[in-house]
Amino acid sequence: MESKLHDLFSTAFKDSEPGGSILIKKGERVIYEQHFGIANLDTNEKVTESTLFNTGSISKTFVSNGILILQERQQLSVENKITEFFDDFDSPHIIDDIRIKHLLSHSSGLPDLRRVNEKFEYFLTAKDAGNFEPLKRVHKLHFEPGEKFEYSNPAYNGLALIIEKLTNDKWQKFIVSNIFEPAGMKNSKITDGSYPEKGVAHGYEFKNGKYIESDYGEVPTFAAAGNGGVWSTTKDLATYEKALQEHTFLSKALIQESRTIYKPKNWNDTNDPKLGYGWFISPKNDSKFNIDMIYHTGSQGGFNAFYYYFPSKDLLYVGLFNRPLGKSRAKVNAAFDLFEEFNWFD
Repeated sequence: MESKLHDLFSTAFKDSEPGGSILIKKGERVIYEQHFGIANLDTNEKVTESTLFNTGSISKTFVSNGILILQERQQLSVENKITEFFDDFDSPHIIDDIRIKHLLSHSSGLPDLRRVNEKFEYFLTAKDAGNFEPLKRVHKLHFEPGEKFEYSNPAYNGLALIIEKLTNDKWQKFIVSNIFEPAGMKNSKITDGSYPEKGVAHGYEFKNGKYIESDYGEVPTFAAAGNGGVWSTTKDLATYEKALQEHTFLSKALIQESRTIYKPKNWNDTNDPKLGYGWFISPKNDSKFNIDMIYHTGSQGGFNAFYYYFPSKDLLYVGLFNRPLGKSRAKVNAAFDLFEEFNWFD
């Protein structure tokens, strides 16, 4: 298996270009871990096991777990209405039925009113509050809370702000103290604006035949953190999953609830829901390989990321990249076929 994985990925990334990190872990054993390419084209610094990548929307799982930690401490409930935390919506009666659980599961009905293209310069540096503020001008929901799924980045900026309101501190500090540190995620950081201070990859897009930097300073909304501010390594993400399995920072019951599909009683969509609280869930009957999967992906600027966990097999497959995957995505996906070939899905 290790040899076949090496053959699969070694030709996917060039040493002289932006690259990434891939880790595959089965049970307690790391089956495959490799790091490819350049972290910073200006300095020619190579990607190593300690290079930090922006994880994009995988960050949302940390915010979700932060909310659930506060619920476990009885400081809030996912049943709380968001009006209990935000009293400055223009039309509070419009959002009166929206609860924390709706923000967690992308089912609030709140439209994204940020108008990023019109206010490009503002959103280059706008943080969580600046990204959530436009939603307070809402006068009509896209649907009633709980009826449908509509992915929302600013919803998670709002959840981050709820953590701050209850802890009287930066939500980033809360996550570091209550998740990173007990889990043993020693390298991971959460930004509050620009990059972490050192050891980071820069994100790149490929345009007109060359790689162009695309991250903080070039990409609007990149400075907001609740939706995508966690920077990590594949090794730290494996440590994160182990902490989840061992219920290190949150009870078994709440972890299971977060990783169980939440279907509101008033669900009114042709498609079934596929989310818990912060996690996407793919049940057996939706899988090509007839196996359940818990996952999240991330894409922000030039960064791309994936986090796939197969609970029935205790199999974790994570990847962090500072470039578009392009044709390499086929090789990333081909790893699933190898898992099946070696009977890991049986």
